[in-house]
Amino acid sequence: MKPRGFEYSRPRSLSEAFALLEEYGEGARILAGGQSLMPTLNMRLSAPAILVDVNAIEGLSGIELESDVLRIGAMTRHVEVERNQLVAQHAPLIAQAVPHIAHAAIRNRGTFGGSLAFADPAAELPACVVALGARLVLQSRSHRRTVDAEDFFRGLYATALEPHEILVACEIPIAGPQSRHGFAELARRQGDYAIIGLAANLVMQDGRFGEARLVYFSAGDRPMLAGTAADALAHRPNSPQTRESAAEALGSDLDPPEDLNADSAMRLRLAKVLTRRVLERLHS
Repeated sequence: MKPRGFEYSRPRSLSEAFALLEEYGEGARILAGGQSLMPTLNMRLSAPAILVDVNAIEGLSGIELESDVLRIGAMTRHVEVERNQLVAQHAPLIAQAVPHIAHAAIRNRGTFGGSLAFADPAAELPACVVALGARLVLQSRSHRRTVDAEDFFRGLYATALEPHEILVACEIPIAGPQSRHGFAELARRQGDYAIIGLAANLVMQDGRFGEARLVYFSAGDRPMLAGTAADALAHRPNSPQTRESAAEALGSDLDPPEDLNADSAMRLRLAKVLTRRVLERLHS
């Protein structure tokens, strides 16, 4: 299939982009890397009145350490994130996750902010930024605001972005000396969307778990933060019994969807498998 007809504009400043968003409202779609958007256009799942291509706007890409946060510009390509030493040092969970995103050709064009704004519940990066307690920077012509990642994802492909806003950056708290991270996903083939995945951000103190954020993807209509499982870890040693308690607690946190790849019971069982694996790796 081919997409429905639409207009195309390539603004060279945020001011020009905002003018188009204000003119077209919900009929406008931002084009960043296009790796998710273009297939939906061709399948006519999306039918915008205009594509606003933001690739020519300066200042929307780059990775910088600012005080106690790592700032990743929305237009930063996945491959740049994958190879960046600041990410590897200060946000190792992101570094672990990016190689699992699709294939190298996709990572060469796909953008960090595009993945977050598209809000696919099977994608890796939305789960990671929720696990890390990141903040997303949203800008319009008149103001700039930050939204906690946990509040940004509202449902299936739905976010807190208003029609006149652009996601410009993600701010990630830098990892502390007691931070531990784990990432795992199960997919039929390398590069496929995960049947189930886990992004974990934990604190270990004297061999015991402190704060824990376990976020599952392909487990609901958005990244799913498993609070009951995290509570099962609190103040307990990283032992087989603790890991099993956390895995079993997922029954209270997750009610995964059913599709052609797996039914709900299978996804829940695989989520428990990943939980045990990720926590065991932190013990080794």
